[in-house]
Amino acid sequence: MAFGLSSIGAANIPKNADEPLTGRAFLAPTVLRNMSSKPHVVEVNITAAPTRMSLQPGVTTDVFAYNGQIPGPTLDVQEGDSVVIHFQNKLSEATTVHWHGLHIPAEQDGSPFNPLAPGEKHDYVFVIKHGTAGTYWYHPHPDMRSGYQVAMGLYGGIIIRAADDPLPKSLTDKLIVLGDNRFLPDGSIDFPALRSPQGIIDENNGREGNVIFVNGQIMPTITIRPGEVQRWRVVNASASRIYRLALQGQTLLQVGTDGGLFEKPEEVNEILLANSERVEFLVRGTGKPGSVALLQTLPYDRYSPQTKPADWNHPRDLLTLKYSTETPVRPIAIPAHLRTIPVLDTTKATATRTISLSQGLINGKMMDMNRVDVTAPLSATEIWTVENLVGMDHPFHLHGFQFQILDRNGVPEKDRRWKDTVNVPKHETVRFVVKYNDFPGLWMFHCHILDHEDHGMMGVLQVK
Repeated sequence: MAFGLSSIGAANIPKNADEPLTGRAFLAPTVLRNMSSKPHVVEVNITAAPTRMSLQPGVTTDVFAYNGQIPGPTLDVQEGDSVVIHFQNKLSEATTVHWHGLHIPAEQDGSPFNPLAPGEKHDYVFVIKHGTAGTYWYHPHPDMRSGYQVAMGLYGGIIIRAADDPLPKSLTDKLIVLGDNRFLPDGSIDFPALRSPQGIIDENNGREGNVIFVNGQIMPTITIRPGEVQRWRVVNASASRIYRLALQGQTLLQVGTDGGLFEKPEEVNEILLANSERVEFLVRGTGKPGSVALLQTLPYDRYSPQTKPADWNHPRDLLTLKYSTETPVRPIAIPAHLRTIPVLDTTKATATRTISLSQGLINGKMMDMNRVDVTAPLSATEIWTVENLVGMDHPFHLHGFQFQILDRNGVPEKDRRWKDTVNVPKHETVRFVVKYNDFPGLWMFHCHILDHEDHGMMGVLQVK
């Protein structure tokens, strides 16, 4: 079971089967067509169905796809929009659509509590809250089957825009969905038997693929004009792979994370992006005309020592940034202040909870759909301590509510940011504060290594 498999959309399959799928011009996922003519209403259709696509040169693969594309088409909306998504399940198995990171009612979250049977239709209906502009994504979340369905191709991006976005509207805005997968020689997706040697490694580490995709392409090329500034929104849609992003010879200006923009930009050499996390950064065209730079993922040891892959310490190329030979343009000024993020007051916390992560367990228990693990009153503020007891990283995701990290291993977080996922490295501890300001109901919290989630590393929060 894996996450990832960005394939190329059906519209992007080469006419000639021998035409290479690597090194081509970067393609953004298509955008869902809004069928509504009403202001501030977005109404779209999404269908999950089996199909065949060319994911690698010379072969085709049986996949699942949203609207016949992998990644699925992007849901592009504004703060304040009312959204209606007409979803149809044409798979031969139950599924859901989880709107990862969105602050919406529990019954619209697409959690395992609300599966849709084969052939079933459902309308997901929600309002996009003000203050939530950022980059999100959607994917299936059926009980014990999420990893398989995502690996088969079911995931797509979400962009929420703000009318008062402080970044210049003239910036080129690119959505980049990262995924990985593993294939058999005939092009079919490799799902090893559960108790086979590779199956045991996948269950422990989380399934990683040896082929990395960028919007379904292998090593595409993004062109930039000297002096130009581009805004890149990156989604990690891999089941378990953590990306340590770096652009050769350049620093990045990070401006956002899971829950949208920072308060102020941060100059960084690299960005660690755990699975399901998102990041926004600015790429500045500082290279010479005609030169190239590679976006890479650098080595990062997230693994259990016993099942660490042999090539974990090798950098991997993701895409090529190519400088055009056009006349350089004058760089755009970037604001020093992006927005003000309100403080969640820890003095008003009514509960402090400890969530212990071990191999396949949360607080020593496996997931039980009939058990509530944490109960909290509506409007409460709580502090959660998430401790990783084992020798591999666990990315922790809370459905429905964004939180603010307080400290890591007792060291205070220097900047305030909205998050819905946080990577907890091996034998480390993270504390965050969260407020259940609305939307009572049953909510999931879990490790976002999808093998771990599907095998029971998940719990239930009831807000009432």
